[in-house]
Amino acid sequence: MQTPAPVDYARAHSIEEALDLLEKYGGEARVIAGGHSLIPMMRLRIAQPECVIDINDLTDLDYVRIDAGDLAIGAMTRHKTVLASPVIGEHYAILHDAERVIADPIVRNRGTVGGSLCQADPAEDLSAVLSALRAAAIIRSTNGSRIVPVRELDDGPYQTVLTDTEILTEVRIPIRPGAGSAYEKVERRTGDWAVAAVGAYLVLDGDTVRDVGIGMAALGVEHGCPVEAEEYLRGRAFTAAAVEEAARLAAAASNPSPDQRGPVTYKRHLADELTRRALRRAADRAQGRI
Repeated sequence: MQTPAPVDYARAHSIEEALDLLEKYGGEARVIAGGHSLIPMMRLRIAQPECVIDINDLTDLDYVRIDAGDLAIGAMTRHKTVLASPVIGEHYAILHDAERVIADPIVRNRGTVGGSLCQADPAEDLSAVLSALRAAAIIRSTNGSRIVPVRELDDGPYQTVLTDTEILTEVRIPIRPGAGSAYEKVERRTGDWAVAAVGAYLVLDGDTVRDVGIGMAALGVEHGCPVEAEEYLRGRAFTAAAVEEAARLAAAASNPSPDQRGPVTYKRHLADELTRRALRRAADRAQGRI
C-alpha cells in the first residue's frame, strides 16, 4: 500500500492565519478539514503538497443560520450537522435527501460542506444540490472576498476556480418561499458514489412553474445543470407532458462516461427517469402533498 510523500504540517487557528500560510507556501500547500478527499489522493500520490494546513480550529466557520434572506452554511459545517438541521429541513428538504446518501456516518461525522465542494468530484452530491439551488460560494483571500455561483465553481473534474491562496468560507442559498425540492440518486451500494443523481427545486404559482433549478451528478452535464430543461419549464404549466419533455432535455444534455457502473445508454436512461422523479417529488413538496 502506498504512503503519502513527506509533507509539512501546520495548524491554523484563524482564517487570517490560514490565508497567511497559503500565501507563504505559494501554491504548494493544501487545506485539510475532514480529510476524506485529500488523504486518499495523497496516499496515491496524486496530490503531493509541500504542506497541509489543518483548519479544524476554524470553528467560526461551522454554522447554519438565516442571514439577510439567505440560508447561510459555513464551510466547516459537517455533513451530520446539515442532516440534523431543522432550519435546513424547513426550507430545502433536498439537502437532507442528499446528506442521507452521502457515504456513511463515519464520513458524515467528519466531512465538511467546504471540503465536498472544493473536491469538485463530478459525482459529488452536494455540488449537484447546491447548483440546482443556485447557491453562491463566498471565497476569501488576503485581498478580500468574492462571490462565485456554485454553478461556476468547478473548472473541470477535481478543479475549481479557487486560486492557490483562497479559501471557501461560506455557502449562501436564497430562501424562496413556497419552494419544494428533492434529490434522487442511484448507487451500486449504500454510501457509494452515484451512478447517476438528479436534484431539483420548484417554485409554483398555482400550476405554473415560477422558478426551477436542476442539478445532476455523475452525468457529464456542463456545470452540472441542464439549462435547456430549466428554461423549458420556467413559466410553463407543470403537467405530466412538461415533466416528460424536461426530463428528455436533461437526458440529452448529459454526456456520461461508460465505466464499471454502467454503459452510456443506461446512464442516460437514469438521467431521464431521475429528473422525472426529482421534479415530481419537488412539486409534491411545494404543494404540501408530502
